[in-house]
Amino acid sequence: MHRSLPSDSIPGAVTVRRALVSVSDKRGVVELGQALAARGVEILSTGGTASALAAAGVPVVQVSAWTGAPEILDGRVKTLHPKVHGGLLGRPIPSHQAEMAAHGIEAIDLVVVNLYPFEAAIARPDVTYGDAIENIDIGGPAMLRSAAKNHERVAVVVDPDDYAGVLADLEATGGATTATRRLALARKVYAHTAAYDGAIAAYLSAVPDDALTRPAEAPPRAAYPGTLTVQWHKQYDLRYGENPHQSAAFYADARSPLPRTPATRPSLATAEVLGGKQLSYNNLLDLDAALGLALEFAGDARPAAIVVKHNNPCGVALGDTPAKAYARARAADPVSAFGGIVAVTRPVDAELAALLAETFLECVIAPGYSEEARAVLAGKKNLRLVAAGGTWAVDTATVASVRTIAGGALVQTVDAAWVDVAGARVVTARAPEAAELADLAFAWRVGKHVKSNAIVFAKDGVTLAIGAGQMSRVDSVKICERKAGEALRGSAVASDAFFPFRDGLDVLAAAGARAVAQPGGSVRDDEVIAAADEHGLAMVFTGTRHFRH
Repeated sequence: MHRSLPSDSIPGAVTVRRALVSVSDKRGVVELGQALAARGVEILSTGGTASALAAAGVPVVQVSAWTGAPEILDGRVKTLHPKVHGGLLGRPIPSHQAEMAAHGIEAIDLVVVNLYPFEAAIARPDVTYGDAIENIDIGGPAMLRSAAKNHERVAVVVDPDDYAGVLADLEATGGATTATRRLALARKVYAHTAAYDGAIAAYLSAVPDDALTRPAEAPPRAAYPGTLTVQWHKQYDLRYGENPHQSAAFYADARSPLPRTPATRPSLATAEVLGGKQLSYNNLLDLDAALGLALEFAGDARPAAIVVKHNNPCGVALGDTPAKAYARARAADPVSAFGGIVAVTRPVDAELAALLAETFLECVIAPGYSEEARAVLAGKKNLRLVAAGGTWAVDTATVASVRTIAGGALVQTVDAAWVDVAGARVVTARAPEAAELADLAFAWRVGKHVKSNAIVFAKDGVTLAIGAGQMSRVDSVKICERKAGEALRGSAVASDAFFPFRDGLDVLAAAGARAVAQPGGSVRDDEVIAAADEHGLAMVFTGTRHFRH
């Protein structure tokens, strides 16, 4: 029997003499096994992993031969044995060493285990209940938890991406793992097993109560499981929160049983910050708002530019080039643009960069930046350039969002509704003209991303004024009128929800609107339509509401 005691020369180091390797994801496992064998490490293994290692010429000892107990129950029981878990949990203290010696238990210093692909199995809508249950790993989590608990002595690897780091430690220390590495790996294990168990709990609480009686069928699943475990991984600490006296950190959704944003969608969790100081809490909120609105226009033939301030757009425009789109968006509300967040649906070129450099901005988010653009903006030391890779396209995926309140959370699908305004129901005597219809469609897409009560005036592919976050829809209109004045003449207007009274139409008409898009659905719709007809307005009902709280 050997004892894996910390090396005298490296505090906390533990020499690796025996490893247990049993993985479902066999990426890199042969190379790992070869590297361990080259160092004289005894390798214990099971099933397909043992076969893969042996086929590559790596000496392997089957766990069943090592424990003296065969695999039973179709492989359900193979590592659940005192010799395995005693070898993992035994500490380098005299009492444990004596007990291990008395029972013929030898220490295991390295565990490399990843689990049955339960999440991949249930990702298939046609997976049967029986198959889902068979993909619940038992021995794997037990070994991971035992090894991670005893990270004082045992290194445990659940992610193939960590193989290189472990091998680097062995090389640097002459065959030992470091205390720092073992703690980092243990942290990762418990996060992994927590998410794994959370996925199982979510699945079992989403299927019908009689699912067990029909194991050969694929049971229907509730959209919102009875038990919800959402896991986020910290990306970094923020300089401060919403205000300087609040602390904050940025976490990314790692493994959630809820429908999630496709990996190809641009995301702040995967975006690259190319320069400037660290993003703040408010920056991230505004960048997310700007990106969400930008994706509404990502499929358009013409580039779009969005300027966001305090989580609301203050200027949105289409243009023949990214520079022209931004110039129009900034001109829509130049005062609010100062210190704002800009999103553009095309890579930033030198022409656009020169315009961006003219105004103090907090951040710019785009698919990318040319070398010339980066050179132009290099002098803006505090400007954060965010490159959001992925597929910039209209965001119509059905995914879920989580929002916390005191003592709980609200979960809903994101507002991915797409309205064809050209096909909306005309409810007034006058139908919108072609140009008005195009402006209504543009304003409607913007209004979806404005805090309620939302009013958006637009004309010729640019917003003229935006009224956001007011308790009265009439006040939202009056804000627009005060900001833009005569420029609103001949414009089109989108309202995120219905007008409960005719006064909303009266103030719109007085401000100069000629066409209106709204959801409809008020008990006073007839009164509102009559008001529109009195003023000669063209109005369409979309049938879709876009409240944004």
